[in-house]
Amino acid sequence: MVQYSFPQNPDIILTVTGKDSSRAREKAMAQLIDLMDGGMLDAETVDGLEPQQLVEVGKEPPAPSGEADDPIAHAVQTLSTFAGLKLKLQELQGDAIEVRSQIDILFGPEPITEAQINALKDGFKTLKTYAQLYHRLQELLPRAEASRAMLDRALAFTKPPQQSE
Repeated sequence: MVQYSFPQNPDIILTVTGKDSSRAREKAMAQLIDLMDGGMLDAETVDGLEPQQLVEVGKEPPAPSGEADDPIAHAVQTLSTFAGLKLKLQELQGDAIEVRSQIDILFGPEPITEAQINALKDGFKTLKTYAQLYHRLQELLPRAEASRAMLDRALAFTKPPQQSE
């Protein structure tokens, strides 16, 4: 496990599995987005922060066996993360589609006003967030489907027996 922080708020520690790598830093950035989505972190605090700017602050010792190794708990956590991403995507989808349609004015022959450009610049943040979340959702989809199948198997004994007619 590796831990990251960032200069704007060194009190926040982001812990990810593995060693320091670009993938680990991407996961830490995903955690930051989750903190912002949950209202626990102001978006302006991390505006413009890149994964390379994260500071490695320490390595966490390996987790003791128990719930961390429990595949059911991991499956539930995966589905919870998937649900949160999907909800956030649905919230941003309308704004992202609107911003995307406004991009076409950049390529048209009509003159563009400063207000239109400023609106686009503001919208690009939404579009970027939406695209990043969509990419994360697509990466997580196979694991979420596997988690759902695992839980289905684990809960199979709770289904009432089928009654024959």
